[in-house]
Amino acid sequence: MEKKILIGIIILFIFFGGGYCYLTLKENNKKTEKNYHIGILCGLNYITDLGSYFKEGMTELGYIEGKNVFYDYQKTNFEPLREKQILEKFIEDKVDLIVTFPTEVSIAAKETTSGTEVPVIFAFANIEETGLVESVRQPGKNITGVRYPGPDLAAKRLEILLEMVPDVKRIWIPFQRGYPIVESQMKVLYPIAKNLGLTLIEFPADDANEIQKELDRRSALSDIGMDAVLFLSEPLGVTEDVFLVIGKFAEQYNLPVGGAFISVDGYSSLFGIIVNLESTGKQAAVLADKIFKGTPAGSIPVVSSESFFQMNYKKVQELGLNISEGLLSRADEIIR
Repeated sequence: MEKKILIGIIILFIFFGGGYCYLTLKENNKKTEKNYHIGILCGLNYITDLGSYFKEGMTELGYIEGKNVFYDYQKTNFEPLREKQILEKFIEDKVDLIVTFPTEVSIAAKETTSGTEVPVIFAFANIEETGLVESVRQPGKNITGVRYPGPDLAAKRLEILLEMVPDVKRIWIPFQRGYPIVESQMKVLYPIAKNLGLTLIEFPADDANEIQKELDRRSALSDIGMDAVLFLSEPLGVTEDVFLVIGKFAEQYNLPVGGAFISVDGYSSLFGIIVNLESTGKQAAVLADKIFKGTPAGSIPVVSSESFFQMNYKKVQELGLNISEGLLSRADEIIR
């Protein structure tokens, strides 16, 4: 009898003691679970969805908003002074990570976080001739990210334009004056243009007013001096008020406009080649997860976004273009 009582006491001790240990460990895990604070800055209205896709990617990796991760998502539209203030506020708030896109705000983030330990992940950003990273394999310091393949896409944009409208010879290229990634794209385009006998007409501008004045000047001539308009990877062409000016001019002269897909007030471009925003945002989330698990940002190799080809078939019909089945099959999205 005494032996049975002793065994019973031991069993009860194991049961309650084990339960106590389990609850204690569970409580300790709650206390030690890290809550992450991420500052996100989108510097261009055209790509605001990228931030949402980044958050989706984080959720898939187990970072639940409001539970173990908190976001401060800020949006600007090519506003350097305000962007600097936002980045400084992120640092003041002691965020665990800053995520930025596109190129210019990413450069500003690198400069603003210099001398701090705040890691930066960029997306939709060019690294060629921008000083954003030291190299693809070892980006250096506190930064890594998802490269926007600007020069590669510039070549693809010209290639698609010529496939869709093979007779063009003079291509007008408007872009934001002084934008840091334009030169690397033009360096790729000029040799191609020379081999094909094309004339590229660069037009740097600051706003819609400058674009309007230039197009008014050309309208007054007997020859407008262009056969097509090509957008590079930069912010001016995809700014709504600028595109509206270009769209009206293009419709008046039946000009193809391509490079980036945009539609404003019934005016739209012919095609766009950008990167897939969803996959880019989720690629950035994978990098964030690596940083939170202890890998220094500057030692994580830069990855590249995949291209995404959008064709505006309605515009194809309006311009009376004959598009091959092969080109149609290459489009990731056909807009009808």
